Amino acid sequence: MDLHLQDKAALVTGSTQGIGKAIAAGLLREGARVVLNGRSEERLRAAVQELGAESDTSEKVHGIAADLSTPEGAERLAREASALAPVDLLVNNLGYFELKPFFEIGEEEWLHLFNLNVMSGVRITRALMPGMLERGHGRILFIASEAGVKPTPGMIHYSVMKTAQIGLARGLAEMTRGTGVTVNSILSGPTNTEGIERLMGGIAEREGTDIATLQRGFFQGEGATSLLQRFGEPEDVAAVAVFLCSEVSSAINGAAVRAEGGIIRSIL
Repeated sequence: MDLHLQDKAALVTGSTQGIGKAIAAGLLREGARVVLNGRSEERLRAAVQELGAESDTSEKVHGIAADLSTPEGAERLAREASALAPVDLLVNNLGYFELKPFFEIGEEEWLHLFNLNVMSGVRITRALMPGMLERGHGRILFIASEAGVKPTPGMIHYSVMKTAQIGLARGLAEMTRGTGVTVNSILSGPTNTEGIERLMGGIAEREGTDIATLQRGFFQGEGATSLLQRFGEPEDVAAVAVFLCSEVSSAINGAAVRAEGGIIRSIL
């Protein structure tokens, strides 16, 4: 199927690793031009080099380092990405998670995480969406999580912020009525990313076990409702994201698209 993404200009936030990097790679394979983003210049250069080597031309891959937890970082990223080409596809992937008890998270940390996980998407979308509406075409995605509708007790803060992303995407979609712009969110499930590996590696070390054993235990407990019964791969979510960025997905707007392996036990 031709997704009609040839030479579309894409910006994927938080894309030096994990799901974001997999989405960027998928868009490149479909012929899009992609701007990667991260805070670390070193990791950004490595990702640009890796994906540039995999694509038909390194000229289709650019990297812009920016801290999107600040208004200044988001504004600079939007400005520099737009200077390369008007952005057709925006994937708000940036996010941070950790296991931490609710009562141990103070006011300052809540605000920092909200800035990172929610306001980053608000700011970059506020900068780029008007141009899409003016041109009459665009795709905006928020990479949310099943935790946004199935809150995780050990990550209440993260769950609340993913719920906010889902609501944000739906609200923004209401502003696209009658245009060629769509805004959707993706509910990803437990996924084998570098972040998960670090998190579970630390738990495994403390408990004297290994990651594989922890993952099996997860699907016997909290993840028992999963129909997939395994951790997904970044490419699983990326495939859905690339489709939603495509021209053939124009009838999907304002949706929270599930790519969580059936862990949410509901029909809607």
